[in-house]
Amino acid sequence: MASSNDYTPPKVWTWERESGGKFANINRPIAGATHDKELPVGEHPFQLYSLATPNGVKVTVMFEELLELGRDAEYDAWLIDISAGDQFGSGFVEINPNSKIPALLDRSESPPLRVFESGAILLYLAEKFDALLPKGRAARTEALSWLFWQMGAGPYLGGGFGHFYAYAPTKQQYPIDRFAMETKRQLDLLDKRLADHAYLAGEEYSIADIAVWPWYGALVKGLLYDAGEFLSVHEYENVLRWTEVIAARPAVQRGRRVNRVWGDPKSQLRERHDVGDFETKPED
Repeated sequence: MASSNDYTPPKVWTWERESGGKFANINRPIAGATHDKELPVGEHPFQLYSLATPNGVKVTVMFEELLELGRDAEYDAWLIDISAGDQFGSGFVEINPNSKIPALLDRSESPPLRVFESGAILLYLAEKFDALLPKGRAARTEALSWLFWQMGAGPYLGGGFGHFYAYAPTKQQYPIDRFAMETKRQLDLLDKRLADHAYLAGEEYSIADIAVWPWYGALVKGLLYDAGEFLSVHEYENVLRWTEVIAARPAVQRGRRVNRVWGDPKSQLRERHDVGDFETKPED
């Protein structure tokens, strides 16, 4: 593979599968299904198809928080193995034409409604259950601003910093420096916001925190990319405080386990179909 110092882009780009590194077998420049595969369906109104990446964790935490509040939000969480290309099966593409986890089917509606993109799913559930989104216009607007901030900022952390720091076939200083700088700017932004507020929308826990925590909270806790020392995350004391408060929530602890198939076996729950499933393994 050419180094960053001697690569000259061709006049017309062509796809070379072998240049994709660790994810070469699941990345491609076209959309759509690659094979026919029906999705499993459980007994609950909500069918979630996901994986415990940060974007997936957002939604499982949201469901567990709703259940903690006593809402009728029981759900089946089915594992989508992206390394095996499950996201390109015809059934999954019907729900999410973008072939990314998570994807949700709400069968309590007639006809059933599909919802894709993690931020859209959080907002959909917050509005459907009238929960975890502030009522006042100012706080609601603040929550939505931070929710959409995360959806726009996350790719810099995941596809940018995370990719080049942890997953790229070769380590290259320019992209790592570029995205490390942006990641630290984002952490500094969060730290300044949380200096005077308990949560991102103000004093009320909301979908904004649920969206941001699996990325930035996991990063400063050392659960993402093992990059805490590299990024000097100890500098962001307010983010660390906020991170620990949210990490202690029982719904967050449960939500982190759902559709997880790596790490400590005690932290894994491959599929979730009932609250009793959490009793089959001790909490992490």
